[in-house]
Amino acid sequence: MRIVAAMSGGVDSSVAAALLAEEGHDVVGLSMQLYDQREGGQQFGSCCTLDDLHDARRVAARLGIPHYIVNFERQFDQQVVSRFVGEYTAARTPIPCVRCNSDLKFTALLERAHGLDAPAVATGHYARVERSADGTYLLKRGVDAAKDQSYFLFGLTQAQLACARFPLGARRKPEVRAYAEARSLPVARKPDSHEICFVPDGDYAAFVARRAPDAVRPGRIVDGAGRTLGRHAGVHRFTVGQRRGLGISGPAPLYVTELDAASGRVTVGPRAALERSTLRAGAVNWIAGRAPSGPLRAAAQIRHRHAAAPARVSVLEDGAAHVEFEEAQPAITPGQAVVFYDGATVLGGGWIEK
Repeated sequence: MRIVAAMSGGVDSSVAAALLAEEGHDVVGLSMQLYDQREGGQQFGSCCTLDDLHDARRVAARLGIPHYIVNFERQFDQQVVSRFVGEYTAARTPIPCVRCNSDLKFTALLERAHGLDAPAVATGHYARVERSADGTYLLKRGVDAAKDQSYFLFGLTQAQLACARFPLGARRKPEVRAYAEARSLPVARKPDSHEICFVPDGDYAAFVARRAPDAVRPGRIVDGAGRTLGRHAGVHRFTVGQRRGLGISGPAPLYVTELDAASGRVTVGPRAALERSTLRAGAVNWIAGRAPSGPLRAAAQIRHRHAAAPARVSVLEDGAAHVEFEEAQPAITPGQAVVFYDGATVLGGGWIEK
């Protein structure tokens, strides 16, 4: 089978391509150029760089597979970077990796794959795709709990899952490194990239201010009773649950408990004030392609590193969902995703609205 392998230049995507080639597939490597690589162009972080594209090409040469670079600069800016900035200025905390995976990587790469007569696209995600007895495609957690990336893939559709291949889903990270060493892949010892590629220094506030200066407005920091405790330079500088960098002090630690973009108000309070038992999620995607007929019990995960917690999920008429946890959860954050699991199986997920 001809399979397009998304190659970022890292060890995971390189091993994914190598495993498929070893199985005898006709593998075509594709790397995404996400921003201007010319001298003087904007340089982002330590992933998706010119060096990464060179590494991907070196791996492809080692494997003896063709390799192409596709230009996704416009799509990346519109679908990932601009949304990231818009979310922060609207007092939400975005997850650009989810947008990049579902809205850009799979959608755009599948289009390119079809043009190459390739029925499948492979990535280096630690996740699994299986098929149920009735033919429905199931998205499951990777077997390596420490590397599982199914949370970032909740937006995939049945059509996309039918074409998706995740060769690393049944492997653990040490096995992947060992395989890369055994195959003498030039990226075998390359460190993993953890930061958001277009904010390499972690200074989200400065990045947002540069991209949307007109949307940055000062406001008040208040307590739960509305009393003014201080002032700030913009809600984009804060996220729910934040403790450091508030610019105020008190007899006990204070945390951001609520953000309001319209008024510019940042509300703070004690840690206990962060706990919530319910949330509303919008734009919910159900992996099965259809919403459940009634409320269901699931384990709901509100952040990538959050331990999924037992909850009751009720489907709403507008494509949203109401989630009620058995026990209150800390720092439920608008803009983040909530993903619903039944054991290792992803049922669906959506974007936390409130």
